[in-house]
Amino acid sequence: MLYAHTLDGAPQSEWQSLEDHLTAVEERAARFSAVFGAPEWGRIIGRLHDIGKCNPKFQQRLTGEYRKHADHKGVGARLLDGLGKGFGRVGAYCVAGHHGGLPDYSHSENKRSLRQVVADAIALPDGVDNPLSEFAEPALPFVPKDGFACSFFTRMLFSALVDADYLDTERFMTPGRHAGRVPGPSLDVLAAALDEKLAAFDASGRINGLRAEILANCRKKAALAPGLFTLSVPTGGGKTLSSMAFALDHARLHGMRRVIYVIPYTSIIEQNARVFRDVFRNQPGAVIEHHSTFDPRRAFGDADNADESAEARRHRLACENWDAPVVVTTNVQFFESLFAAKPSRCRKLHNVAGSVIILDEAQMLPVDFLDPCLRALEELTAHYGCSVVLCTATQPALRREDFAATRRKGRTPGFVRLDAERELAPDPDRLHEAFKRTELHNLGELALADVAQLVRGPEQVLCIVNTRARAADLYGMVEDEPGARHLSALMCPAHRSERLAEIRRMLNEGEPCRVVSTQLVEAGVDVSFPEVIREMAGLDSIVQAAGRCNREGEREGVAPVSVFYPAEGLGRAFSTQARHADSVLRNLDEGADAFSPAAIRHYFSLHYWLQDSLDRKNVLADLDSMGLEWRFQEAQRKFRLIDSPMVPVIIPWNDRARELVNNLRYVDNPSGLLRELPQYTVQVYEGQLRALDDAGAVEWEADTYAVLCRMEHYDDRLGLTVPGEWKAEDFQV
Repeated sequence: MLYAHTLDGAPQSEWQSLEDHLTAVEERAARFSAVFGAPEWGRIIGRLHDIGKCNPKFQQRLTGEYRKHADHKGVGARLLDGLGKGFGRVGAYCVAGHHGGLPDYSHSENKRSLRQVVADAIALPDGVDNPLSEFAEPALPFVPKDGFACSFFTRMLFSALVDADYLDTERFMTPGRHAGRVPGPSLDVLAAALDEKLAAFDASGRINGLRAEILANCRKKAALAPGLFTLSVPTGGGKTLSSMAFALDHARLHGMRRVIYVIPYTSIIEQNARVFRDVFRNQPGAVIEHHSTFDPRRAFGDADNADESAEARRHRLACENWDAPVVVTTNVQFFESLFAAKPSRCRKLHNVAGSVIILDEAQMLPVDFLDPCLRALEELTAHYGCSVVLCTATQPALRREDFAATRRKGRTPGFVRLDAERELAPDPDRLHEAFKRTELHNLGELALADVAQLVRGPEQVLCIVNTRARAADLYGMVEDEPGARHLSALMCPAHRSERLAEIRRMLNEGEPCRVVSTQLVEAGVDVSFPEVIREMAGLDSIVQAAGRCNREGEREGVAPVSVFYPAEGLGRAFSTQARHADSVLRNLDEGADAFSPAAIRHYFSLHYWLQDSLDRKNVLADLDSMGLEWRFQEAQRKFRLIDSPMVPVIIPWNDRARELVNNLRYVDNPSGLLRELPQYTVQVYEGQLRALDDAGAVEWEADTYAVLCRMEHYDDRLGLTVPGEWKAEDFQV
């Protein structure tokens, strides 16, 4: 008898046999890869992934007779690679990487390359049947147009294998944990719950009537064939529920499996997820949030209990492989997974196939990685049964013809299959006019002291600036005014949430409310001021700022949104976008609307066309070899949407935060604590952390976690204050 897994303290008769494991994994991998038309590919690599465990030395490791390393991945990789380029090479990547990650083909600095794995692998031991002896190579489910399509297929197949392997191992090793994987409700059940919610919608009044029209048009267009769509809805147009209605109707009509919301900021994720949980409140397991600051214990009322509830456990497990009907996640989590090599990051990808993907605030797609992101989205829609909806009030210019002026060498970026019919909103130009509640005033160059005078004037006003440092400086000039409040990411998320709730109350009750904030308040944050002032930035950011003004049309006519150019200068991170916005504003005809769809298209055309590269780190070159000599590890290293040397400092801001910090000292495995602690952290540059450390303001728990120990460095009004001088180039929000 050959074994795959042991059980501590159990006799060999209770160990999992190798045959049972290989059979279970091949069946799961075949089922997972069948979603994108490749069941036989999944079946064969599932059969071969652990064939190396027949190595006598590996079996002796299980019994304790042999204590050195005994490779079990190389045997299957060697068998597959021996078939040559094509199926064999693709399968070899998957089998060689199913524990350590997809390898580079060669010249890997930190991990063994595929060539090394194959060269070092032992032969199949005598007496063990070769599963490929009567092998018929399966056909590809589609004709790839380039090497990237092949490498993307390899990663999706790898995902199916890894998840199949993890799930079967979990089923045998920890059956209690595996039992927590309870399926969520069907899309039919969710659609019925949404219909019930929408039936109570009051369509009276001009704004609500427009929202009802948008919803009806989205639902009508759900019958269109899967692919790429746009949803161009002004702020306040109800795009959250309209997009969900489209997604559920579209998925059910076309046999799709789930809805994935991809959102740039965690603040919007939390807001949208609350909306969805309210709609599906009687459907446990309907929605998972997958981002760094979400803690299921806190969300499901377990924070004060020793034991995790079944619902929190189901949520935590579903985040591992996105096995839920509605997934709400970040741009970082979604796109970095599509270019990942690690098994834990890739595991979920096969469950992306057959999904409706809503890219909320689509204008936030990362410009430096725009071309790789568009290529991945193209693959998902062309070959993996997905529909992608670009959902925003400021639709980026992402059609292939929008990039015609670049005259770039090689592939021209942009989507081919986007036209007027694929727009889900009824007549975006008309909607823009109908929802018009603000107008732009260009104040020209102003010193910060002059901006402070503008903030002092109205009883309620929001002023948004680009940097933490500038927000702190401006707030210092107006903090004595009634209702003065400050928002920035130097405040931990729990503190910001409390402050935002206070600001909403002040606005609703008509109290003085003068807020100075960084741009974190812009996209998706549900506040409405009678007047907004904005430091010069990208035109999309200015439009988003305008979305925090006269949001419900509570002020008759149009409300002022004023933009100024700081006499003190712009931070480097904002200068390019601001220059392009300034160019658009200067070239508008007299009386033309700076927020119109035409102006936004002009801005994005400049913003994209004038970039040196839309693949700044040349990620596609690592994945585009038609010779199948890909560099998965190198691509993963390069593709980091947030590529900054920032580190977290834990803030003991309230009793719960102090309890979590105290527990860090005594818990051997702090993973549960680490899911909740992001609510009480502030990200700082390494130099800022050193300054805090030099001032004796931080302590190190478990020699790893920086905790603020001198709370005089955390101001209730400003958040974290760092010793020393920090310039406006401290551009993080």
